[in-house]
Amino acid sequence: MNLRLSWRARVAVGAVRLVNALSRRLGRGAGTVAGGRIGLLIDPGLLWDLSRQRSVVLVSGTNGKTTTSAMVRAGWGGNVASNETGANMPEGHVAALSASKETRAVLETDEAWLPRVVESTTPAVVILLNLSRDQLDRANEVRQMALRWRECLGSEDFTGVVVANATDPLVVFAAQGARAVRWVDVPTTWRADAASCPHCTRAIVFEEHNWSCSCGFAKPTNVSATLTSRLQVAGESYELDLALPGAFNDVNASLAVTALHELGVGVSEALERIRALTTVQGRYGQRRFGERRLRLLLAKNPAGTAALLESLEADDDVWVAINAQVADGKDPSWLYDVPFESLRGRHVWCMGERRLDMATRLNYVDVSSEVIDDPAVLRRGDGDVTLIANYTAFREWMGRTTPC
Repeated sequence: MNLRLSWRARVAVGAVRLVNALSRRLGRGAGTVAGGRIGLLIDPGLLWDLSRQRSVVLVSGTNGKTTTSAMVRAGWGGNVASNETGANMPEGHVAALSASKETRAVLETDEAWLPRVVESTTPAVVILLNLSRDQLDRANEVRQMALRWRECLGSEDFTGVVVANATDPLVVFAAQGARAVRWVDVPTTWRADAASCPHCTRAIVFEEHNWSCSCGFAKPTNVSATLTSRLQVAGESYELDLALPGAFNDVNASLAVTALHELGVGVSEALERIRALTTVQGRYGQRRFGERRLRLLLAKNPAGTAALLESLEADDDVWVAINAQVADGKDPSWLYDVPFESLRGRHVWCMGERRLDMATRLNYVDVSSEVIDDPAVLRRGDGDVTLIANYTAFREWMGRTTPC
């Protein structure tokens, strides 16, 4: 692809590449944010310059952005520009697009930045996964987030297609004003953040797979895809049969496939490619720690952690590692909204900076636990382990372990 850029944009792209290359060489990071920041200082319109000649898909939501983005990339086939490192704000987007000449792009997008990125990239498709509380010290009001999404997607300037989760009332509220919406009916177990109607504040009534409010706000019925034991898209039924574990990944795949169908990719073709995914940035993959084999899962908020707990294998030992650094959110009280009572009957090993908080939380719901100060003592042992960790703890465990 030969991008036609202004002189300012060309200078900015050169600066992005140079700064990020130096960052990687000096071991100061993955080389995704620093250069992007410099590039935007030189040319504040750089994201628009880099995206206007591309077919762009944006993926946003509280949980599942990274995995769904990986599924869209895989299902689209061939080379696709993308912020694969997870730097999901404009600096990361600029870095990803500066590093690639591909005509197609998949950009994982932070929920708070979605309106700005939509305005800057004129995407062909926007995938809305879900909305729930995340890191409480900086992203706690999801109703306001849904309103900002709604204003952006309902704007006359937005002409793309929205692929949206019809089971999440906040996502429906955000998407229903867009010109073209493809609703995807998928199962969900997390409804705690959508108890009241975003239109009138009355209580939303949930009945099995449906929901509604007395004001008339209700789950859409004109769905484009439905996930039960199989995925129904465009009048055809498909077996997902993913290598990635968990019902939540079936949901992610359903939205990814629906988006790809909008882009003209055959469902069977897309699914065949998505089935080849076995790990995403180390998540879900098998790792070795001494004599133990671990499956690493990333948890960061109540809704996501609740979904992970449902995916646990019956015979696995369970380790939980929780930190409270800036990337994790410094307020770990979200642990009290996670249904850890589902772990009753297991013995859980608690690690990380907030291991005592974790053990205390488990004690409140009568789950047997043990506080581990030095993880090295667990290197010996039998049986497989599922390790649930939040951001920085996950990164630490990626460093401690090796691929199987």
